[in-house]
Formats: sequence, C-alpha cells, structure tokens
Amino acid sequence: MTTSPALAKSADTPEPPGAPPQHRRQRLVDVVVPVYNEQHVLERSIRRLHTYLLHEFPFAFRITIADNASTDRTWHVAEFLAAELPHVRAVHLDLKGRGRALRRVWAASDADVVAYMDVDLSTDLDAFLPLVAPLLTGHSDLAIGTRLSRASDVVRGPKREFVSRTYNLLLRATLRARFSDAQCGFKAARTEVVQRLLPLVEDEAWFFDTELLLLAQRSGLRIHEVPVDWVDDPDSRVDVVRTALDDLRGMARVGRRIIGGTFRVPMSPRTRDAHLPTGMRQQLPRFALVGVVSTLAYIVLYALLRGAMPALVANALALLVTAIGNTAANRRFTFGVRGRTHAMRHQAQGAIAFVLGLAVTSLALGALHLFAPGASRGVELTALIVANALATLVRFLLLRVWVFRHTAPLTAPSAAEPAAASDSDTLTEVS
Repeated sequence: MTTSPALAKSADTPEPPGAPPQHRRQRLVDVVVPVYNEQHVLERSIRRLHTYLLHEFPFAFRITIADNASTDRTWHVAEFLAAELPHVRAVHLDLKGRGRALRRVWAASDADVVAYMDVDLSTDLDAFLPLVAPLLTGHSDLAIGTRLSRASDVVRGPKREFVSRTYNLLLRATLRARFSDAQCGFKAARTEVVQRLLPLVEDEAWFFDTELLLLAQRSGLRIHEVPVDWVDDPDSRVDVVRTALDDLRGMARVGRRIIGGTFRVPMSPRTRDAHLPTGMRQQLPRFALVGVVSTLAYIVLYALLRGAMPALVANALALLVTAIGNTAANRRFTFGVRGRTHAMRHQAQGAIAFVLGLAVTSLALGALHLFAPGASRGVELTALIVANALATLVRFLLLRVWVFRHTAPLTAPSAAEPAAASDSDTLTEVS
C-alpha cells in the first residue's frame, strides 16, 4: 500500500467548525464504502455521509473509499474527496470484487471497529450508531442491519424482496444460519475479531459477507442485528440472477467445509469469551459443582423425610435445608464473598430463590399426582429432579444479577491476542 505525498494529510488535522468536542472522540470507527464505476453518485453520498458522521456521530471516524478497479472517473472523484475532506481517504485496487476491497481495507485497518455501507446509502444513517455501539462496548463481535425485521421499514420491488427472503430462508434451512439478513449492505465488526476471520473467508465478491457471518457464527461469536429503514436504489446495477447463482455455489462450498470440519476459527480467550458477562466463565462451573452437591443432599433428605410425612411437606423441608446451605456455599465459593457482612441479607434474598424452587417442584408433584396418582417413589424423585434443575437455572440468574451483583469477578480477563493481516493485491491509497 502506498500513500500519495501530495494529497496526504496529517492525522492531527484540526477539527472543522461545528465538529463535536475532542474529548468525545476516543474510539475510531473505519467506515468502508466499496465502489465500482460510481462516479455519478460518489461525491454526493460521501459528502452526505461525512456531514452526518461529523455532526451526529459521537466517536472518531474515518471514511475509506475502496475503489475496486473502476473504469470510469470514480477514482478521480475519490482522490478529490480525500484531498478536501479531513476524515476521508481513498484506496484503489487493481482487481474487481466487493469482498476483495473489504478484505484488503479491513485487514490493514488500525481502527477499533470496521464497518461498510453501500455507496447509494439506501440504509437510514440513524441506524449507524446502534449498529456499532455494541461493538465498541465489547457486547457483540459483529453487527448487521436487517431489512427482514418487523421493526424495519423497507421500500423495494417484489422481485428483490422475493429473492432476498428466499436466499435467507435457504441459508437458515441448509446452513442453519441464525442471522436474518445476510445481504444488507450495512455491517460492522470489531477489528480484532474480523482480522482473525478474514484468512478463512474465500469469496472475493458478493458472497463475502455471508461467508464471513457464517464463519463467525460457527466460531461461537455474537452477531448483533439492528432493524433498519431502507429504500431500494432504482439505479442498482447488480446482476440478480448471476449473483444468486454465485451465492448458491458459495453456500455449497461452505457446506462442504462445515462437513469437513474446517469452517471454524480458534479465537483468543478474550475474544472467545466476549459473549459471556464478566466473571461468568469462572462462576458457572463453581455454581454447577455446588448445585450437584445440593441436589444430592436434597434427594437424600427428601427420601428420608418422605417415609414419615406427605410428599409436599417433605419436599418443602428438604428444599429449605439445602437452600440455606446452597446460598452459603455459593456466597463463599462461587461469588467469593468472605466474612459475615450482609450474610443475613444474602440468606433473606436467597429465600426468594427458595420460594421459587418450592413453587416449581410443588407444581411438578401436584401435576404428577393428578395425572399419575399411583406413581412410584422413583418416578416422584425423577419429576422433582427435573423441576429442580429448572429452578436451579433461575436461581443462578437471581444470585448473579440480584443477590451478589456488587461482587467483583474472581479473575480478570486476559489481554487480547494481536491479529495478523496480509495484503497481496496492489493498492494505491490517498488520505
């Protein structure tokens, strides 16, 4: 990648009048606009996008025009915009392909978050902050705009509507995609995550982002969806039939890789566990161990008491004793709380979880005696174990988000591993 000295601008270029205060600009978002023969719309769209981000977006941004082998004056317009606008740069590739353009820019980006949108700006820009916010906070790994949500407002012809819905239905039916809209040209990702995924994405054209999303899903990453308002571009020159055939070939190729077990990326611990709330990775196994011991104690107590009293009374007493012990064990072992401070309060709050467990197991016993009045003690115990497992899941959530919500995590997350990127195409950059 080379930079033209004549048009290069310092990263310390002063903010133009009307720009938001500098103290708000701490995280960098790189917005890539891939273009091919778009001289007629490029300047109008980039100026509109630049103005919107400058005045409405609360984070630092950079707009990268990625010209992938245009044959008209698109590159000249991109150079002009990069020279005039302070947050715009232009990159030229010698080969065609939207995926190729995104790959090369994202792989070399130093931003916290990378994004892309179509040059026609069909998507309402007010959806951009909701798109990237979960990525900047670390809550999600990738984010996509979706036109197929009930909350979306979409204006487009019946042909493209049918093709889009059919394509996404095929993805869900054949490749078990859990995202709703693979084709919307409005996506973003945490840079460290996408740079780990890129080497395994093979497509260089329109199937690129679908393959990226499928790979992210198979790697256990979290994909955030944002309903968007979207107006179809009447001047779109996408060959729908050819693109659909290429997509089908891409789906077949990805399917073969999934079957072969090669369609997954090992992530660093920080990235792999980003979808878990802080501390939960350490808390879950400890809570499970306490739960197993409590359940065994509950079964033994219930079996001993059941011979001397009715089932509901035996269940209540067994639950009460084990709930007190369970709360005390989780307080010390799972959530790391020492000493007697707030011990009684924690037990009182844990009693709420006890009442919930009592209600669930009592309902299970009542239903069993209603529909199978002659059930054996073994069937009775089985029904109680299943009901208790459900109550235990809810109990963990109550303990974590309510009873012990102010406790610190047991261990700190590890530092992220650096991501490597390669660039094999000839590029020209103007910034």
